[in-house]
Amino acid sequence: MIQPPIDLRSDTVTKPTPGMFEAMLRAELGDDVYAEDPTVNQLEDYVAELLGHESALFVPTGVMSNQLCLKALTVPGNEVILGERSHIFNYETGAPALLSGIQLHTLPDEQGWMELPDIEEAIREDAYYLPRTAVIAVEQTHNRAGGSILPMEYLQQIVRLGRAAGVGLHLDGARLWNASVATGIAPAHYASQFDTVSVCLSKGLGAPVGSVMASSKERITLARKFRKVWGGGWRQAGILAACGLFGLQHQMERLEEDHQKAARFAEILSGSPMLEIPRLPETNIVVFKTVGFDLLRLAEIVKTEGVWLSTAFKGLLRAVFHMDVTLEQTTLAAQTVVAALHKEATH
Repeated sequence: MIQPPIDLRSDTVTKPTPGMFEAMLRAELGDDVYAEDPTVNQLEDYVAELLGHESALFVPTGVMSNQLCLKALTVPGNEVILGERSHIFNYETGAPALLSGIQLHTLPDEQGWMELPDIEEAIREDAYYLPRTAVIAVEQTHNRAGGSILPMEYLQQIVRLGRAAGVGLHLDGARLWNASVATGIAPAHYASQFDTVSVCLSKGLGAPVGSVMASSKERITLARKFRKVWGGGWRQAGILAACGLFGLQHQMERLEEDHQKAARFAEILSGSPMLEIPRLPETNIVVFKTVGFDLLRLAEIVKTEGVWLSTAFKGLLRAVFHMDVTLEQTTLAAQTVVAALHKEATH
């Protein structure tokens, strides 16, 4: 058995780096509920500028950040158009209905994006008996589509469509940093065209906690209120904000290493006729499935050998690469998966 285990379940499993711990110790602190924590304020200003928005809000989780964005763009009874494989629809436990009283109109997004004619058709007519289409939401990178990158031209088309229809635009940019590093396109070029943006600090950047919402000052003021309502008001949060700042300033460019690991993992798996990769990785995520063998059984077997995979996708396994996994461990993990599958298949 591999020791310690190679944990590929998510890039959220990373531990803070020594530089982050040092930043925590040096962080200047205050009470963020009073907007008086200078390190939180510094992080929010930094992210707002990085994303090309007026203002930003530091929150505990990506779910809270996404839901605050939707709250800022809707009123109860509104409708949000988004992909049927999106994180908001699949992994946020029905929060839009529970927290904001809004419904979701899902469209096919097998490759990570919805077709423009489908979106145009889904936008509601102006009639009193219909819900109002308030938001179009997209995800960058797209988790369930294997970390695929939505092309800039496509995003610009979505924005033009939304603006023409008077519909708000939200970007779930939990892994926006990966898209930016992979393409060389600045985060602001992706994010500034949307009304609201959510970005994560606790995935590839390695911070222990936190996401940030960016938008206009007016929407951030509203979001700050609902962050408090939803139990997200925190006090000396600069300890955590310091980690996010450190990750943004010192650990973003190294995301390219994670993309290289994903490519290596996919290359090895592609050599097995018993494994299929629906989409080769563009960033740090590899999704794959077995051919003629139960994939959940495979996940159980390799876990006993020290390789941990995510089984959160129905019909697929997922491996996510991050700073706490080396290229050598990546190679070993892929070889372990292939060897385990072939061993079981020959019994």
